Amino acid sequence: MSSTGQDVGGAEPQTDWETIQASPEFTDLRRRLRSFVFPMTALFLLWYLLYVLLADYAHSFMSTKLFGNITVGLVFGLLQFVSTFVITGLYVRYANRKLDPVADEIRAQIEGEPGK
Repeated sequence: MSSTGQDVGGAEPQTDWETIQASPEFTDLRRRLRSFVFPMTALFLLWYLLYVLLADYAHSFMSTKLFGNITVGLVFGLLQFVSTFVITGLYVRYANRKLDPVADEIRAQIEGEPGK
C-alpha cells in the first residue's frame, strides 16, 4: 500500500486488525471466552489449593486408608488429573458450541467469503 492507502502493484489490501478487534462480534467472542476461562481457572486453582492445604495441614485425614494402601490423599491427587481432563472436555464442548461459530463468522468476514 502506498502512503495514501491505495494498493500499489495489485497487492491485496491489508486487514485492519484494530477495527476487527473493536467490532461487536469480536468483543462478544472475547466475552464468551472469558466467561468460561476465568471462572473455570479460579475453580481449578481453588481445588488445587485445597489439595495442597489438606496435604500440608491435614495429615491424618489425607493418610486415612480407604481400602488396601489407597489413601484419601492418593485419591485426591488422582482426582487432580481427572479434573484436568474434565475441564479440557468441557472447554472443547463449550468452544464447539459457543466460540467456534462466532470465530468462523469473523474469519469469513475477514476473508470476504460470501454467504457465511
